[in-house]
Amino acid sequence: MDDAEHKPRLEQALHTARALVLADLMALEVAEADVVSLVEDAVAHRRWWVEQWPDGSEFVTGLIAQDVQDALLERYGRWPLCPVCGSGDPHALEVEPELGADPHWVCAKAGVIVARVGALGGVTR
Repeated sequence: MDDAEHKPRLEQALHTARALVLADLMALEVAEADVVSLVEDAVAHRRWWVEQWPDGSEFVTGLIAQDVQDALLERYGRWPLCPVCGSGDPHALEVEPELGADPHWVCAKAGVIVARVGALGGVTR
């Protein structure tokens, strides 16, 4: 596949990843303008990455989710907080697989899958 054939697939993967991460941010009511800017920064960064490794396009959703999670941690604190564990210190969910297709938000403490990336809106605390 040449560059002209890769470009639409890569852009679609980036747009899908952006939409899924934004859906999670909106579901948890943290999609303020500055947070959406963090998503855009992550997409821009991963655009370069996926252009260098087109076969990694199926991994871009999880990577963007992790990038946004890291940026939020630096600026605001842990996100998304685990809705599964009712006691103990609040802790964030993790994206698994770290580098793989079909990423999910997982509570590492309880060892359970909470939701697919983009589907946190269906999870209640």
